[in-house]
Formats: sequence, structure tokens, C-alpha cells
Amino acid sequence: MSSQQIPGNADTRRLATGSVSTMFTGILTLVVVMGIGRFSLTPQIPVMISDGFLNLSSAGILAAMNYIGYLLGAIHVSRIKRNHTVYLKTGLAAAMLVTLLSGATSSFLLQCLFRFVAGVGGAWALIIVTSWTQLELAAKNAPRLSAAVFSGPGIGITLTGVLAWIMSAYHFNSSEAWYVYGAVALAAILLIFRRLPRELPGVQKKGAAAPAGRNLKVLLGVYTLAGFGYILPATFLSQMAHAVFSSGGQAAFFWPLFGLSAVAGVLLVILFASMVNTRISLAFAMIVQGIGVAAPVVANNAAGLLVSTVLTGLCFLSIMQLSMRLAREVSTGEMAKTVGMLTAGYATGQLIGPLVSSACVALFSSLEPALLLAAAALIAGGCGVLLLIRKEA
Repeated sequence: MSSQQIPGNADTRRLATGSVSTMFTGILTLVVVMGIGRFSLTPQIPVMISDGFLNLSSAGILAAMNYIGYLLGAIHVSRIKRNHTVYLKTGLAAAMLVTLLSGATSSFLLQCLFRFVAGVGGAWALIIVTSWTQLELAAKNAPRLSAAVFSGPGIGITLTGVLAWIMSAYHFNSSEAWYVYGAVALAAILLIFRRLPRELPGVQKKGAAAPAGRNLKVLLGVYTLAGFGYILPATFLSQMAHAVFSSGGQAAFFWPLFGLSAVAGVLLVILFASMVNTRISLAFAMIVQGIGVAAPVVANNAAGLLVSTVLTGLCFLSIMQLSMRLAREVSTGEMAKTVGMLTAGYATGQLIGPLVSSACVALFSSLEPALLLAAAALIAGGCGVLLLIRKEA
């Protein structure tokens, strides 16, 4: 009898190892394309301004180029029917390559091109790896590992923040910093490349023709507001910190704190979201993040910046995580298409954010009006989740 149990135990161990490997691959993919490919720009902005390559207005344009690419990549992924894994691997490689190339030029036009390519590649990789890990880990009955994948961007942000902190202490210029970020991205890709899927699970084709229902359309609008609401502090947090603190070392502390807060938000969802309604959790997270975005305007000092960093970071990835969970609850369509549609809305909001910030800087010489508008959008989105998304009969 005991001899019959050994194969079962071995199968269980293999299943657990495979699940952890899938989670690890998903997390590191998001570290590369989000934490480095997209969000390394945040600690780079004050360094590039100091090096004379940017000003606050052109920084908004540079960020917008990334979000244009991200939007187009998300739209493209929602329409492709084959070769998903080719796009996943291409997106990973593109994010790493343009990060390295960014260190080789001071041309604003080339920097815009590189941010655009990083955006397209990031959308390809994020949507496809998210769909793969969610389907794979759901099939292995590992919901907590599935949720943990969403910590990838937060871990990446923490990593870029710590690297920025160290490089600030040693007075690295922006070109040298790009090379460091690119080298770290390359190392992460080498760790996971052979673990990436050769094809996506065929399960996702089930119900692919299902149209978007009313609840999913409302969620799309809400998620678009979420993208607009968080992106200004996520883009300009390091620059805002440099405006408050004369010491670069103190200012550099806030970006890794944002990343750590984002990871903590994911952990809170893993631990407690099953105990409360997803819709109520999402609404609460959006309203709290709205308060966080408004905090540095209400209290224009270190305390306001600290509250903003923690609250905005805490809700950043948890809103993404809860939105995807709610999408699964209100939709029966193909997961990759649903994720692609929602990500396109999120990317649209992200694109509008830097354009609004550039306009505010040009008109008012301040980011504060844009921050208040972003906070209002998040609070409105939270109310929309509560009032407009209803339980299906």
C-alpha cells in the first residue's frame, strides 16, 4: 500500500515544482518588461533632467511614447490568433535591448523610439504571460501562486529603485544607469528563457466568441480611469521627491518604497480577497489610491509624499489583480482577449496621463492640477465599480 502512495507523492511534488516554476517565470517576465522596461524611466527622469537631456514637459512626452506603444501592443495582442509565444519572447528581448540602447544616445527622438518599442514589447509580454500563468496555475489548482505573479512589477520597481539609490550614491549618469538596468534585464531573461511556454494552453479557446457584457464594459471604463489615475505619481514620483528633498539619497528612497508597497498590496489581496467581495475590494482600493494621489497636493511636504507613495503603491498592483479577477467573474470570453481589451483601456488612461501633465506644466507650471484630476478619476472609478457593476442573475 505504501508503495502505491510513492508515485502519487512524486506526482504531487512534480506538480508543485512545475507550479512554482510557472510562477517564477511569470514574475521575472513582469520584472523585465514592467519593472525595468517601463518603470526604470521613473528614477531616470531626474537624472536625465540633471544631465540636460530632458525637462519636466519633455519627460511627459517621453513617458507618453511608452504608453502609445503599450496601447498599440495591447490592441494587437487582443487580435492575434497564433504565435503568442513568439510575441512573448520578442517582447521580452525588445524591452531588454532598448533599455541597453538607451544608454548609447542622448537624442530625444531616439529615446522616444526606444520608449515606444519598450511599450509595444511590454504589452505583448505582459498580456501573454499573464494569460499563460493564470490558465496554467488555475489548471494546477494553485490560485495563490497565480495571484503572486502580479507581484512581478512591484518587485521590478523595488529592484530599479534600489539600483537607482546605489547609483545615485556613486554619481552614475543617466547613460551608465541605462546600461545597468539593461544588464539586469538580460540576466533575468537568461534565467527564465528556457522556461517560457512553447504554446499557450488550448483551454483558452473555450467561449472565445462570447461578446463583452455590460459589466465587462463598465469594468473597461473603470480600468481606463485606473490607468489614468495612477500613472502620474508612478511616472513623476522620483522627480517629486527630488523637489522636496535637496539630498538625492533621501529622494531615491521613495521609488523602492513604492515598489515594496505594491508587493505588499499583492500579498494583502492573496491573504484577504477571498474573504470579501471582489467588487467591493476593487472599489475600496481605487478610492484609497485616489486619496494617495491627492496627498502631495493637500500636504506639499515630506509627509504628504510619504502617504502618497505608500497608498498609491499599495493599491497599484492590487487594482490590476482585482480587476482581472473581477473580469473572470463577469466574463465568459477568451482570457487572452479579455486581458488584452482591459489592458488597452488601461494603456489609454496611461497615455492620457502624461499628456495632461505636460499641458498642466505648460499652463500652470505645476503638476498639482493633473494630480487632483487623477485623484478624482480614481475615486469616480471606485464609485463606478460599486454602483454600476451588478451581480449577474
